[in-house]
Order: sequence, then structure tokens, then C-alpha cells
Amino acid sequence: MKKYDKLVRDLIPEIINNTGKKCDFEIVHNNELTDRLEEKLKEEVNEYIEDKNIEELADIMEVLFGLAKNMGYTEEELIHTRNEKLKERGGFKNGLVLKRVYE
Repeated sequence: MKKYDKLVRDLIPEIINNTGKKCDFEIVHNNELTDRLEEKLKEEVNEYIEDKNIEELADIMEVLFGLAKNMGYTEEELIHTRNEKLKERGGFKNGLVLKRVYE
């Protein structure tokens, strides 16, 4: 028996059961969910830094959607806010590194 204590995607118990194995899980809410999502975000960012692939970027995005939902926002509100900031301040596509501001 392998032990885990980490947040996983919603379909993981079903996927495990479909392989003929059994699993135990619990459902967390509110502050514990926030803590688990933040741990997961760190895990996924580290995996992206190590592997540098689109799957890890998608995992990061999914965790961000989970955090937004737990804070009372929808995915659409998160994307809208991102788009508003993109219009107002731009994105990170040009590789600009600010060195100094003179007065």
C-alpha cells in the first residue's frame, strides 16, 4: 500500500478504481483547501521548472482556477481580470527587464 497526503485532481479516485485498485480520500474545504492548493501550486511550478512542458503549464492553470473558485471567483472572472491587466499593463511576451528609473 502506497501512502499519499496531497491534493489530486477530481477524477483520480475514479481512475484508480477503474484499474482494479482501491483508494481512500477525504474532501477538504475553506482554509485547508487553500493551503493544499498553495502547496499544489508550488509543486506544479517546480515540476514545470524541471520539465518545461505544456502539461505542467496546464496543471498550474488548473490549480489557479481552483484557488480562484475557493476564493469565490469563477474561471471567467480570473480570465477577465487577467485580460484587463493585460490591456492596462501588458503581458510578459517581450522579455522586458526594467533596470532603472530616473527622476
